[in-house]
Parts: sequence; structure tokens; C-alpha cells
Amino acid sequence: MSPFHPVSRADLSTVRAGAAHRIGEAWDARRRRPLLGDDGRLLVVAADHPARGALGVRQDAMAMASRSDFLDRLATAVSRPGVDGVLGTADVLDDLLLLGALEGKVVIGSMNRGGLQGAVFELDDRFTGYTADEIAARGLEGGKMLTRIALGDPGTAGTLEASARAITDLAARGLMAMVEPFWSVLEDGRVRNLLDPDSTIRSIHVASGLGASSAHTWLKLPVVDDLPRVMDATTLPTLLLGGDPQGHPDDSYAAWARALEIPAVRGLVVGRALLYPPGGDVAAAVDIAADLVHGARR
Repeated sequence: MSPFHPVSRADLSTVRAGAAHRIGEAWDARRRRPLLGDDGRLLVVAADHPARGALGVRQDAMAMASRSDFLDRLATAVSRPGVDGVLGTADVLDDLLLLGALEGKVVIGSMNRGGLQGAVFELDDRFTGYTADEIAARGLEGGKMLTRIALGDPGTAGTLEASARAITDLAARGLMAMVEPFWSVLEDGRVRNLLDPDSTIRSIHVASGLGASSAHTWLKLPVVDDLPRVMDATTLPTLLLGGDPQGHPDDSYAAWARALEIPAVRGLVVGRALLYPPGGDVAAAVDIAADLVHGARR
């Protein structure tokens, strides 16, 4: 197979319009790596928020509206030493692939983006993205699913069933199933995720029992209070999410550092906090996170 030659960001639309076959060829030619490196930890950049219509960062409701700016930030982030990979939907990952940004990276496909932010059907988290078959065919390392559990909303039943099926299908192919559970409530027409320790523990137990095999199941959990007790609720490897940055970045870094001292925590999945840091220095923010996850071992 001939080597793949990356294209410029300016040429992405031209390639998509006139040479779409190059996307499949590039996935076939992509240089892969093991899921875990020598230190057993992962730093993954999350890039699947736009597909749910969630474009805001702090007070800017349209921060992620520009795809060219978004891709520039992503390309910078994934190029930094210590960044293991990226999580995204097919549109974003295909762009990064064509840019040559996914060589030697862990790539996780986002599987359910149907619960659009603010929609009356937000808790109906239908699987509208990657399938297990496509994840395997494209040579991705796994699939991620948002699994919000709301006892007062009937859409939860379908979400649990679909998540269980995806976990089973990924496990059958030996691929990571990254499950992101939340215990959620619907208040005044808006979804609120409960981020107290007991609610997080409940979500862990429900998510851990999904699927016909847990051999390849990982959890993606928020950083909450009393995290050592929360992490005692599972033996599944866990990555912690960075969340939507609100306070000073140093507060987030300190919270991540404390969380990473817990043995069951294997790393971080961070999006907005790294891609849109105060001051705009993406490389500097990513380097701090990489040092926290990998330290002197990277």
C-alpha cells in the first residue's frame, strides 16, 4: 500500500468533494499504536461536543462554531508530547486523519450524539455516530458512549439497552468500550447531571453491569468530591473527564493532580479546558495536563 500524504486544512473540502476515497485509504494506511504505553496511562483530547450542539465554553455560547479554528486547536493539542489520542465523531476524526494528525495515536469514536443539548429529547441518547463494525473496520481503538441514567425519563431504558449492545459488540472485537455514565434528573425542562459522590457511585454500578462482557469496558467519570470512595465502587479502568472550565485553570490542574494519585485512575479525557484555555495558549495547557498524567515518564 502506498503511503498516505496529508493534505492542508485549506484542501479538506476539495478532497472530500472530489477524492473522498482518500479517507478510507488513509484509515487503512494509518500508523497505529497499542492502547496503553509503558506507564499504563492515557491523555485523550475530547472533540465530540459539537455533534450534540454543545458549542459553548465559559461565557461564549459559540466558542466552537468555527471548524477551521477548532481543527487548528485540535491539531496543536494532539501534536504535543504526552498526548496519547483523541475522541471524536467521524466528521472531526476524518478531518484530523486527512491532516495527518492521527498517526501513531489512540483514536476513540463517539457513538451516541442523539441527545442534543437542550432538546426535549435530550435524555434519549440514541446512537447516531460510530458503530462497532465501523470502529473495527477503520482501525480505531475503541468507542465511547454517553450513558445518562434518569429514573424519571423513559428514554433511559433505550439508552441502557443501546449502550449494553455497543459494549457487547466492541468486546467481541477486542476493542475498548468507554462508558460515560451520569445519574441525571430533568428539572424545568433541562437535564442536570448529579455530581455528588453517591449519585456517581450509583451510575458506576449501573454502567459496570451493562453488556455481555466487561473485559474491555472502561469508565469515563467526572472529578467529584470524595473521589477515593467513588473509585472504590469499581475495578474497571477509569479516565477522568476535564469538564467545562469555569474557575481558574490552576484549580482544575490541582484537582486532576489529586485524582491521578488514585491507582484506579488511568488518566484524563479533556476537551474544552485544553482546547480553549484562558489566554488561548493551547500548547501550554496541554503540556501541563501531559505532565500531570505522564510526569517524568513521558
